[in-house]
Amino acid sequence: MLPLSGITVVALEQAVAAPLATRHLADWGARVIKVERPGSGDFARDYDRTVNGLASHFVWLNRGKESLTLDLKQPDAREVLAQLVAQADVFLQNLGPGAVDRMGFGADVLRARHPSLITCGISGYGTTGSYRDRKAYDLLIQAESGIISTTGTEDHPSKIGISIADIASGIYAYSGVLTALIGRGRTGEGATIEVSMLEALGEWMGFPAYYSGYSGVPLQRSGAHHASIVPYGPIEAGDGTTMFIAVQNQREWVRFCEEVLRDASLAADARFDSGAARQTNRDTLYAIIEDVTHGLTGAELSARLEAGDIAFAEMRSIQGFVDHPQLKERDRFREVQSPAGPLWAMLPPATFEGMEASMGAIPAVGAHTDAILAELGRSTEEIARLHEAGAV
Repeated sequence: MLPLSGITVVALEQAVAAPLATRHLADWGARVIKVERPGSGDFARDYDRTVNGLASHFVWLNRGKESLTLDLKQPDAREVLAQLVAQADVFLQNLGPGAVDRMGFGADVLRARHPSLITCGISGYGTTGSYRDRKAYDLLIQAESGIISTTGTEDHPSKIGISIADIASGIYAYSGVLTALIGRGRTGEGATIEVSMLEALGEWMGFPAYYSGYSGVPLQRSGAHHASIVPYGPIEAGDGTTMFIAVQNQREWVRFCEEVLRDASLAADARFDSGAARQTNRDTLYAIIEDVTHGLTGAELSARLEAGDIAFAEMRSIQGFVDHPQLKERDRFREVQSPAGPLWAMLPPATFEGMEASMGAIPAVGAHTDAILAELGRSTEEIARLHEAGAV
């Protein structure tokens, strides 16, 4: 039995943040009923068609769930949702500002009816404050949180290449629900959880917030290099291989000079004999490093870095990551079923000894609608009527 077996989650979810939270719950045994629009479903299903005709975001975020279609503008559909929530342990949603309240499924209403229910709402800016009604998407939260101001080159700020605000808020929703389940196990009381995308990403901005907040000096954008530690970032071999290195202290600097650059005298050179000196003379130092590394192959550079016990990594493409030997050696991929046939998926990162995540199938839109309605006691005739009316 998986740790969350017996837990039922009803999710009014779309896009990334809430689906990520509920997929992790499903992976560890929770029953997740995903409520989607009749016909089209979660709009993330239409982001692309790259995974054998399915959307890459949807495949990533929705394994192991049951898909129930409801047109929540219709009273009959809202009645079905109310029945489901009455039997659920968790109600999780990331609809637009005020949407669940207008439908009669706000946290205050649900908790008053069902004191043991755990509700979790993900929003852009929270349910109070002057920004509460603003629409929020990942890129916009990256801008508002200051993360774009810290990313990129000196002349060109840049967004993070993945949906980092959505991912942060989804993970905090997941951990918040788990925390609330532990609390309910002790007290019998549910919880009302709120996750703001701005505040979730703000937690990840802790270092630059403290640094700039107390110094009054904004972090300098430095591309792929560290803003203050040198050498710490990419170096290139003569065959085009890019290695990332991290020399974090004087002892490592000495070894780097001896084993990688093969010039021990550089370690004592006044231009480079301290972290501050290397930072001041970073352009000169990187030119010296490149003079050496451009004469080496990637394999030769890797051998020297290993000999010097210098922390390093190879810059890989996305396909290079998918094919990463470490992932294969640790057997981190499984096959999951989908409407497009079997697909590969990575196991979730938390590994439990003697237990593995469920890795359930990716559902087609409405694949479980009739079964769920029957479970709720609806007759065949009533289910047909709901379909005919477009309520499901």
